[in-house]
Amino acid sequence: MPLYGQVIIGPPGCGKTTYCDEMSKYLQELGRQVAIINIDPANDSLCYKAAIDISELITVEDVMDYVNLGPNGALIYCIEYLEKRLDWLLEKLRKLTGYYLFFDCPGQVEIYTHHNSMKNIMSAIKNELDLRLCCVQLIDCHYCSDPGKYISALLMCTSTMYQMELPHVNILSKIDIAVKHKSKLLFNLDFYTDVLSLDHLLDALQNDPHTSRYHRLNKAIVSLIEGQNIVSFLPLNVKDKRTLELVRKNIDRANGYIFNPEENRNAEMLNSIMQLDINDLTLDVLEDIPKSNSSDKMMQN
Repeated sequence: MPLYGQVIIGPPGCGKTTYCDEMSKYLQELGRQVAIINIDPANDSLCYKAAIDISELITVEDVMDYVNLGPNGALIYCIEYLEKRLDWLLEKLRKLTGYYLFFDCPGQVEIYTHHNSMKNIMSAIKNELDLRLCCVQLIDCHYCSDPGKYISALLMCTSTMYQMELPHVNILSKIDIAVKHKSKLLFNLDFYTDVLSLDHLLDALQNDPHTSRYHRLNKAIVSLIEGQNIVSFLPLNVKDKRTLELVRKNIDRANGYIFNPEENRNAEMLNSIMQLDINDLTLDVLEDIPKSNSSDKMMQN
């Protein structure tokens, strides 16, 4: 039987570690056996128990002390070192037969946009272990409040999707913050999740004295993003099981995960209780988080 898993990536502070913790708990409620692998050598405060931790092999702090590199260079050094010591990781992964895997990755975006080590690591793992991976990229929803930041996030997602060469699901994390401050958004939620006509954002950039001088550059970037047309987002509040289920279904579809009978029964019952249609998503709908007592009771049964 093949293994399945998620590669969790995204900029610093977007909620990767929290996502791994909350989504792993949610899948365990469904009946899935889960293991989290920390491959962020700078993350020394995990909120979960890691089945494998890169800090046993190398840390950013050690590299900074002994190789005399800064934090960014040290992190790149650690990932390149892991690529060379891939046998260490493969040996530990082979002990996790039957587990659904989460790879909690560093927040340095160049590792995913144009540096090859992370892509090579995941490609080797995938081939050696018959591992079906999906890349899950988290983007903090606060980028939606600034047209320039949102366009930058779209450009980064586009670059990452081509570079990593894996099935890809993009997520707007911490969507509860967007719900709380929805008056600061220029458009409705579907504009940002479906990546609708970006010409409207060009108008907003043109009205900003800091970005209006770069109109030709902004227009070229928008044309590039719309020409590729491969980025869309799912909203996620890790405390809202409706959005966790929405994300879970899309990721399972992306990496081809096959339910065991018990897990399939739980998922079908959960769907009937926590139904959320992607076509009906609005910030007002997400503001009203249903009580989870019924779903929790179902899981206990």
